Amino acid sequence: MDTIQVRASERIDEVKLHSFLKSQFPELPEGKLEISQFSAGHSNLTYCLKVGEFEVVLRRPPHGPVAKKAHDMKREFTIISALHPFLAAIPKPYVYVEDRDIIGSDFFLMERKKGIVLDTHFPPGTENTEELGRLISEKMVDSLVALHAIPYKETQLKDMVKPEGFMERQVQGWIERYDKAKTAEHAEVAALTTWLKDHIPSNHEATIIHYDYKLNNAMFSSDYSEIIGLFDLEMTTVGDPLADLGVAMSYWMHADDPKMLLYAFGEPPITTLPGFYTRQEFIHRYAEKSGRDVSAIDYYITFAYFKLAVICQQIYYRYVNGQTKDDRFAQMDKMVAALIHQASKVL
Repeated sequence: MDTIQVRASERIDEVKLHSFLKSQFPELPEGKLEISQFSAGHSNLTYCLKVGEFEVVLRRPPHGPVAKKAHDMKREFTIISALHPFLAAIPKPYVYVEDRDIIGSDFFLMERKKGIVLDTHFPPGTENTEELGRLISEKMVDSLVALHAIPYKETQLKDMVKPEGFMERQVQGWIERYDKAKTAEHAEVAALTTWLKDHIPSNHEATIIHYDYKLNNAMFSSDYSEIIGLFDLEMTTVGDPLADLGVAMSYWMHADDPKMLLYAFGEPPITTLPGFYTRQEFIHRYAEKSGRDVSAIDYYITFAYFKLAVICQQIYYRYVNGQTKDDRFAQMDKMVAALIHQASKVL
């Protein structure tokens, strides 16, 4: 996973942080603390801290005001702590730090994993073949099934969640979030939100769900034979597993998807290449491996597009109101419109 020089507006205090690391890790070698930043993601900020051969990952909330209940570092750390013993791909947690005097916010530290994170291109030296595309697709499905198979009642999550009425709360909650972050009127929203409220499936099964499951949140071994890392668990909870599958499908792009979606953040993801599963193939394998009835999946995919539109709208709202100066967000309103239109196709 590549890192970049820390963005000027997202720098953290090296001196205080280095001192804190010395207090936490007796094995920390002598030397200068090097801080770099993981460039992927548009939400929580993730940094690599390196002293000699020692490396650790730091997660903190974005700068400026944030949506209520969003970017909860303590919650994400608790989730990682609960899931790591059941799924080795989840990074090992180290410490949650509430003291805001160190870097200006709370944060947590976790294991640095090393492998291949895929997004828009294969790394140099990897031959793009249809067989490899199928293998990666299979591993993505199987990892999601494995996550959903974790017995959440044997973890700390049982005391943090309320699975009953999950989809009802989700639909109502994301509609409310959209209304609070709205910066323009979209003609399709009224009909879309009414349809979502009127057609909530009656599935009452509850499992651990990642809820942001996508290719660039996974890390592969060098031969692509296994997923060795699974990241960005800030939205992880216990709820309807098909909602998680729907979210995964909203990210799993086809070559014939609308260009605005394909090119929203640069080049299209590699899932558009020959050999990668279609959404239908992904869903079919998931149904086979999990034994779940997926006949209502169109509803969950529609909701996932709307949910993603709301997330983009919240980011754009922060940009418009000067709460973030990241120029990557300047065109986010166009992404919002494209996602709302995509969601509305089912109506």
